[in-house]
Amino acid sequence: MATVGGVQDVQGNANSLEIDSLARFAVDDHNKKQNALLQFVKVVKAKQQVVSGTMHYITLEAIDGGVKKVYEAKVWEKLWLNFKEVQEFKLVTDGDSSSA
Repeated sequence: MATVGGVQDVQGNANSLEIDSLARFAVDDHNKKQNALLQFVKVVKAKQQVVSGTMHYITLEAIDGGVKKVYEAKVWEKLWLNFKEVQEFKLVTDGDSSSA
């Protein structure tokens, strides 16, 4: 478990179903808000911070118009309220994650 306030790497389960689901949620949210057609590929890296709930920092790959790009998503989750919200979604770099 992460310490309160500190941002910690998600150990051993960055590609867990939970993180994968949050990454897909962020891509879907971005697509709705921006009228975009990104296709989720995979999670590259995940960190989390315990706040009032958990802030997830997810680096992910998605395909945009046939081109694989790397994005960073910040998703706030409060499990006890069944709440999750994308706080930020931004393009990091074009191309694969090895160049990020």
